[in-house]
Amino acid sequence: MKRFAVTPARWVGMLCCLFALNLAQAKDDGTDPSVTIEKDILRTVVAEDGSYASTQDLVLLINEERAIQAKAQQSLYYNRTLETLEVTQAYTQKPDGRKVQVSPEQIKEQQEQQSSQAPMFHDSLVKVVIFPEVAVGDRLVLSFKKQRKTPLFPGQFEDLAMPQFHPTQQFTLIYDLPKNLKLNAEAKGFKASSPKAGPGRKVYQWDYVQGDNARTELGAVAYSDYGKYLAVSTFADYSEFAKAYAARANSEVTPAIRELAEKLTAKIDDPRDKALALGDWVRRNIRYVAVYIGAGGVVPHAADTVLSNRYGDCKDHVALLEALLAAVNIDSTPALINLGNAYALPKVPTLGVINHVITYIPSLDLYLDSTAEAIASGYLPAPVLDKPTVLSRSGKLGHTPAIQQGLVQNSTTYTVASSGAADFSHASKIDGWAAEMNRWMMRNMQPAERDLLTQRILAAYGQRGSGKISSDDLETSGAFEMHINGRSENLVNLPGPIGVPTLTSLAGGIAQNVFGFIAEKQRTQDFTCISGITEEQARFEFPADVKIIAAPKPVSLKDKHFDYSADYALQGNSLVIKRRLDFHNPKAVCSVKDFEKMKPTLDAMLNDLNSQVIVQKS
Repeated sequence: MKRFAVTPARWVGMLCCLFALNLAQAKDDGTDPSVTIEKDILRTVVAEDGSYASTQDLVLLINEERAIQAKAQQSLYYNRTLETLEVTQAYTQKPDGRKVQVSPEQIKEQQEQQSSQAPMFHDSLVKVVIFPEVAVGDRLVLSFKKQRKTPLFPGQFEDLAMPQFHPTQQFTLIYDLPKNLKLNAEAKGFKASSPKAGPGRKVYQWDYVQGDNARTELGAVAYSDYGKYLAVSTFADYSEFAKAYAARANSEVTPAIRELAEKLTAKIDDPRDKALALGDWVRRNIRYVAVYIGAGGVVPHAADTVLSNRYGDCKDHVALLEALLAAVNIDSTPALINLGNAYALPKVPTLGVINHVITYIPSLDLYLDSTAEAIASGYLPAPVLDKPTVLSRSGKLGHTPAIQQGLVQNSTTYTVASSGAADFSHASKIDGWAAEMNRWMMRNMQPAERDLLTQRILAAYGQRGSGKISSDDLETSGAFEMHINGRSENLVNLPGPIGVPTLTSLAGGIAQNVFGFIAEKQRTQDFTCISGITEEQARFEFPADVKIIAAPKPVSLKDKHFDYSADYALQGNSLVIKRRLDFHNPKAVCSVKDFEKMKPTLDAMLNDLNSQVIVQKS
């Protein structure tokens, strides 16, 4: 399972930003015609113990040149401890019927690509089938067999399948199970049928119903929240699924764990404060290292092993934190969750979109994510806000909070010279969930990288310049303050008359947040939207030989979601701009209808943010 991670290289986009996750990770233009999936048949035969054998037959028609690079080699993944994988047929078929076989030397085996954000050790391998002589009009024919010798959950089987965004003539999923194993299913965009079964068996079949796929919109929720998929599971419900996970989780309180927990909480009386202290200790002292050997993707290491090693993945963090909490009489449970933009679980129990686990304390109604190194205990990383959770100890479903405290206050002063260059000083105070994130990122940046960051920020506005970033003590907690002092060589193109952009933030401020909302002109998919407050002030000090000709008018906007104001005040030969944005929504997801209602206010805010003060040199 995964964890939340932020690298210093992403600091420009995350700086003080309450809505950074409004921007999508990728853009899909909908159904991609470069390839036609003529046949994709997956047949899985499940045994009593949950092990299975699957065969897949695939035929792809190459329609466009650009598809060759992407499809002329097929990667087949398997776990060498739990599975075997055998390619039974592979060749390129020419339009005249000639077959160019894939030779054994053209099937390469390699280790699965490692995570770029954390150390990862696993026994997942990839067989890459490299098709020869591929050209437009060719068909790629591939068949392979995978044998799962050891099930992830003994006696159980589950699967989740989604269509590819290509024209598809046939996508068939067949599951052959013992009669005593009931297969529960949720099918969206798939049609069910009942093929003939052998003695003591039952066969289930679903065929994908081809249809248009709208491109994934910027900031949209996961495709699984609104699109087509087939989820199948022998688990009766999520309660049974949760208990299967809990059965192999070892959070025993050893003497070493008890001694540590009591030491860390010796001077703390309040149970919530104890929980936060223990969560922060795990966050700061157990580094994230993923070890996925065998069933390690769903089975955590023992809590005392994690403590001894001082490393582990999300499951290991939770096991240790659960034991530490238990040592001071605080009951907790692992909470299985999605770390991403999926906000709904399939109706049938399946790992599906579940890729993370955090800690839940029922008596405090408190969620902790100790793998989120950049987020202080008591807060959650944005990708796990407003998510359904599967509580493994009780078997019940829970839900993380949708909103959390967050306030960003920015203040910038531009001292403009007669040449149009300007010295500037910027101060930010970040309070709430993003404070520790910014502190952590600053702590993990090299000094040279900090200086380069200022240059990059200015370049984003078409300005040449440089500057230095500083901050308060990086080892403290609570609100975080940082400063940028620098110079822009071309803030104002004098002599004019010329318009000067009314910049009130350099990065991660109101403008960036509003631009995130309007990344799409129209929306047909729900999208993420995180509540928060940002306040900004900018002071433009012009020299005596530069006259302010005109300034924008004040703006005040209020609707169901936004409370926005902008004020412009002339003070001698200076202009002071104050802006405030309060975005409030009871959920972390906004609907298409919400967006339609937001548009007039968003357009008005955009007009103000794009406004200029007109100046001229005498």
